[in-house]
Amino acid sequence: MNPDELREAIEAAFDFRGDARLTLRSGEVVEGYLFDRRLGATLEESFVRIIPKTAPVKRSIACSEIAALELDGRDPAAGKSWEAWVRKYWEKKAAGETNIALHPEALD
Repeated sequence: MNPDELREAIEAAFDFRGDARLTLRSGEVVEGYLFDRRLGATLEESFVRIIPKTAPVKRSIACSEIAALELDGRDPAAGKSWEAWVRKYWEKKAAGETNIALHPEALD
């Protein structure tokens, strides 16, 4: 990836609510939730922060060390917004259902 493509991929991964898979230049693969990015003037000054699936320890990785970045394609919160919940509630109410309880949907 060139630097511009990598920056775009990092922004997409940051906005994505699923897991990301980082392949580092060393060959190491880190998979987990990318929860923060600190973008500097260069890739050497830029970092991403990730919570790996294999360890509950937050890890900082220099963007210059990232060779490839992939998203797992599954956003666990997709379609589970407040607006979607309210729409489903009113659909049930319009269908005549009673005792409609306020229960959140599972995120899987």
